[in-house]
Amino acid sequence: MKKISIDPITRLEGHGRIDIFLNDEGEVANTYFVIPELRGFEKFAEGRPVEEMIRITPRICGVCPEAHHMCATKACDAVYHVDPPEAAKRVREAFYSFFYCSDHATHFYALGAPDFVLGPDAPVAERNILGIIHKVGVEIGGRVIQHLAENHRAIGIIGGKDIHPVGGLPGGWSKPISKEEREELERIARNAVEFGQFSLKLFADIVLGNKAYVDMILSDAFTVPCYSMGLVDANNRANFYDGMVRVVDPDGNEFVKYAPHEYREVVAEAVLPYTYLKYPYLRKVGWKGFVVGKDSGVYHATPLSRCNAADGMATPLAQEAYEQMYETLTGDRSGRKPIHQMLATHWARLVEMLYAAERALELVTHPDFCDPNVRTVPTATPTEGVGIVEAPRGTLTHHYWTDERGIVQKANLIVGTTNNYAPITISIQQAAKAVIKKGVQITEGILNRIEMAFRSYDPCFGCATHTLPGQMPLEVRIYDANGELLQVAKQNMD
Repeated sequence: MKKISIDPITRLEGHGRIDIFLNDEGEVANTYFVIPELRGFEKFAEGRPVEEMIRITPRICGVCPEAHHMCATKACDAVYHVDPPEAAKRVREAFYSFFYCSDHATHFYALGAPDFVLGPDAPVAERNILGIIHKVGVEIGGRVIQHLAENHRAIGIIGGKDIHPVGGLPGGWSKPISKEEREELERIARNAVEFGQFSLKLFADIVLGNKAYVDMILSDAFTVPCYSMGLVDANNRANFYDGMVRVVDPDGNEFVKYAPHEYREVVAEAVLPYTYLKYPYLRKVGWKGFVVGKDSGVYHATPLSRCNAADGMATPLAQEAYEQMYETLTGDRSGRKPIHQMLATHWARLVEMLYAAERALELVTHPDFCDPNVRTVPTATPTEGVGIVEAPRGTLTHHYWTDERGIVQKANLIVGTTNNYAPITISIQQAAKAVIKKGVQITEGILNRIEMAFRSYDPCFGCATHTLPGQMPLEVRIYDANGELLQVAKQNMD
């Protein structure tokens, strides 16, 4: 049996590898998606004041610290049994919306788009953000950079820091927004709305205008029909900051809708021996392994799954884009028929980016956005609490248990990417079987098509891996300047 390893996999956050095993006929026998890194933040949390989790968890990763910051803040609200003032909720959601504008643009232009703009077979040295700028022009590249800079500026204004925010507090936010700050935020939000529309048009021209790309999106190799999860508001419209978690089955029928504190009744986690990442699944369906359909507990939580789980978007321009996406891929503008072509997640990501920009503009232009009443001071004895937000990579859950002094006794995190570990594995298996056939020469472009299967999920393995008993396996390879292997050091690799 022959083994092919894609190590390391590229254009993701964190580390991982794909192991592909071929039988004697040269066909794919099995694939493994291995996450070798261990972070253990659940253990780091124990013994700390729970309000410190708001500042500690953003340090898990520099890619989406805002998601952990917000989720920890909401979990602390629940621990202290306090409801923030409406002004604080508006400030929080605006902060989170600007974060989405930045994060989704980063993935689309830097991580996902090179496969489409340059093509999956383009040389590795060109298939990156610089290659995109060379292909589409410096003016468009400058527009992307401006969008990212402005939205990081907005995050810094509201959150106190551009990268690791500090604005959240149990019961509210650390500071109100001044009139001058609100005016700058409105300007940034209006620019973000225009940029969202521009990005959707670019996607239509480059991706949808290329039949080969459309055929790839619609192919069975990248289709994973399973359950879809996403946060929705009272009208079942998509919401990133607050609401109920809704799960629909592969046919689009509601399977369950649950409040944050009910998550353990819905989601369980399987552990397999070759990886540090757990496999969440729907408890009532059960873990059946890497299979799809109604009888499998596998679900995905992505921009596409959020669109599937919702009845639409809550802002007009995003709703129009949502309807166009569903009509193009399913023939039904309503979204009642789910999209399971996972490469379409890139399209859904742009729909969400436009929604986030529109929502940010709605919030910062609210007449009470500068209301100074942004915190209710907690007075209740702390116990336990659960916070849930939609991280860009999936539904994010923080659960803290404390003693009466508010010291964390136990913590559980189900991270956005973790939700998607099983469907990512299935996607890789299907893509590998589709492109690796007997007699086919295995090129870098072939292997990149397999990487495209996971890249659409925008996985982040920096925060997804948790602690397990025992010692962490580690292998360190040292190379000289010419790429020659000099030394290998190992521990716990038996």
